[in-house]
Amino acid sequence: MSSPDFDLVVVGDCNPDVLVLGSDVTPEFGQREKLVDRMSLEIGGSASITAVAAARLGLRVALVAAVGRDAAGTFMLDALAKEGVDVSAVAIRDGLATGMTVALSRGGDRAILTALGAMDSLTAADIPGSILGRARHVHVSSYFLLAESLGSGLAAVFAHARDAGATTSLDTNWDPAERWRDERLSAAIAQTDLLLPNEAEALALSGASSVEEAAFALSAAGPRVAVKLGARGVLVVGSGFYQVSLPPATPVDTTGAGDCFNAGLIAGLVYGLPMAGAAALGCATGSLSTGALGGTAGAPGLKQATELAAHAMII
Repeated sequence: MSSPDFDLVVVGDCNPDVLVLGSDVTPEFGQREKLVDRMSLEIGGSASITAVAAARLGLRVALVAAVGRDAAGTFMLDALAKEGVDVSAVAIRDGLATGMTVALSRGGDRAILTALGAMDSLTAADIPGSILGRARHVHVSSYFLLAESLGSGLAAVFAHARDAGATTSLDTNWDPAERWRDERLSAAIAQTDLLLPNEAEALALSGASSVEEAAFALSAAGPRVAVKLGARGVLVVGSGFYQVSLPPATPVDTTGAGDCFNAGLIAGLVYGLPMAGAAALGCATGSLSTGALGGTAGAPGLKQATELAAHAMII
């Protein structure tokens, strides 16, 4: 049997981030102009950031998403291709604009405004069965942004991938509608090997009152669960119960840190690390990514991430 063509296939959002950085980035209406420190156009979308970060770590990566036939879509496809991400399975929609995000960042926190555009036109039918059969791991990001188009078919996509020998993971990200759980998501989670929420998302998804209770409740559906705790690291349930953390760092910008964590964790598992070691590589990748502006500029190579991961504490 031949080896898979891709270490990782990422499914989800593909949109530019207009990143606004400063100590005071809160807009003032009434036609008042405010000066900020910096504004830039960056690779955005959780799926795209994860794909780039994984490629930086040496994985062979493909992205499945939907963009419009416009300048924003061209920017994303060109930027991803330059990072070594295969974009041949990205659907290009005539008549729809590429989704875009404005991220207002104060360094350690940010507010996010997103126009979905073509993003939520992605369906299970847009995911080639052939690409699932050529992957070692299939990861889905931003479930709630794609729930109306992709949600009903996602469980079958994951089942197909697993039947072909791939492992699977899911990062739902935040639910703008705050509905959180339904039958479609529950079915997808049941076909997921690894669930990757942050702390707030884990609490909302589970209805639990503590992050520990949330992690155990979510793992009861079957997946291993890694709850991202920001600067405190990650809480892992499913192959034991432990917290992995690194020495504190001073972030320049936390945009995409959770997505880079996902890439590091998945890369660690693909490279054969035990779950604790993979979580440490995820923490290192996420931490290093905060050292530069935007979701991908600070994403490290494997050597740098591995060196920092060696300093991880596991309790």
